[in-house]
Amino acid sequence: MSLYSRLKVMDEMSGTTSERLSLARAPDQYRGLKHRVQRRLIKEIDARSLIFSAEVPEKERAEIRQKILDLLDEEPSVEPLAKEAIAESLFAEILGYGPIQPLLEDPEVDEIMVNSPTDVYVEKRGKIELSGVEFADDRDVMLLIEKIVAPLGRRIDESCPMVDARLPDGSRVNAVIPPLSVRGPCLTIRKFARNPFTIDDLVRVGTLTEGMAEFLEACVKARLNIVVSGGTGSGKTTTLNVLSSFIPPDERIITIEDAAELQLRQEHVVPLETRPPNIEGKGEITIRHLVRNALRMRPDRIVVGEVRGGEALDMLQAMNTGHDGSLTTGHANSPRDMLSRLETMVLMAGMELPVKAIREQIASAIDLIVHQSRMKDGSRKITHIVEVQGMEGDVVVLQDIFEFRQTGYSRETGVVGAFVPTGIRPKCAHRIEASGMRLRQDLFIPHGVL
Repeated sequence: MSLYSRLKVMDEMSGTTSERLSLARAPDQYRGLKHRVQRRLIKEIDARSLIFSAEVPEKERAEIRQKILDLLDEEPSVEPLAKEAIAESLFAEILGYGPIQPLLEDPEVDEIMVNSPTDVYVEKRGKIELSGVEFADDRDVMLLIEKIVAPLGRRIDESCPMVDARLPDGSRVNAVIPPLSVRGPCLTIRKFARNPFTIDDLVRVGTLTEGMAEFLEACVKARLNIVVSGGTGSGKTTTLNVLSSFIPPDERIITIEDAAELQLRQEHVVPLETRPPNIEGKGEITIRHLVRNALRMRPDRIVVGEVRGGEALDMLQAMNTGHDGSLTTGHANSPRDMLSRLETMVLMAGMELPVKAIREQIASAIDLIVHQSRMKDGSRKITHIVEVQGMEGDVVVLQDIFEFRQTGYSRETGVVGAFVPTGIRPKCAHRIEASGMRLRQDLFIPHGVL
């Protein structure tokens, strides 16, 4: 919330006159005051180093907050009504993330999108709306971006105007600056829940049913290779995180991501993260490099955050050479489209392989495709659980096991439909039972059919 917004709310609550509120309409006055206090703070304590620190002890945070209040007390021009708001703003800029700090703390906000200093949007319950939060100028946005990427050893400048990063809590960050971004620095933050979603949470919000959850848990424990597909913002990473939670705690898990965001609760987890090139254009470590290296780390499971290029070939080869139980995600509009994208990504590896050979690799490696969609009402649903059954001629055979059938839509209730099993018992059922688990007899029977 901007300084003006904070004062407006306080004014409405306390019934003060509009004369005090008019103080907030003098941004230059308070901007100069904030810079003055900030300079004094930097002189008295090493506040500049704290600006780019990932973690600050609670004791130091309390001392800095009190120091800011003391310095503001020495400023005769500060109205009592404005003092607390200015102190919070300064504290957020030094030890937090500036104007967007309240949005990061708001549990209802799923995504924050800074299009320009005055255009900051948020996603709540699947809907995008203007937040009312504002930055002073482009410089403040750039300072925030640098504060996020600096602790990770990454950089953003004219020679490297795009960056993927993460916050300490695992939230995903993407930043683009001029000359690529025409309107100025652009920042997008995909927040992750402080308490990771569980399968029960997904069932409760209607992403899938208990029967589907039971089947997916059995598939993970039986070491089936699973790909989670879907569009941007459909919840693929959340579902991947939930599926990863089913991996037994006695297995060694290697996770590979562009920016580490998976939140696995098992103890034996080795998270790997890619590295961009340095200022000389050297030293880049890609997902493909990490997948190859992971094979030498004695993994029981390999979990790749997302395949989007030549690493798909290495991933398929790993799945086909004894690394069962691997999990990954990929962008696609449907399960069939996911197979087409995998073919394209394998070709991006630079290997001139026949299309039939690639399809045979895919059909042999992947056991299950879990497709997720973001619906018109903002909800996320697993619309298909599909088994890859092998090859018939030159075609990879897919068989739907569960699907979501939409029957309507209304503004009051949103998407109307039901999750239904297709009535086909999957071929992988024998692998699940061979691993010591039993599936309920009625799990694959459509509702109402006996």
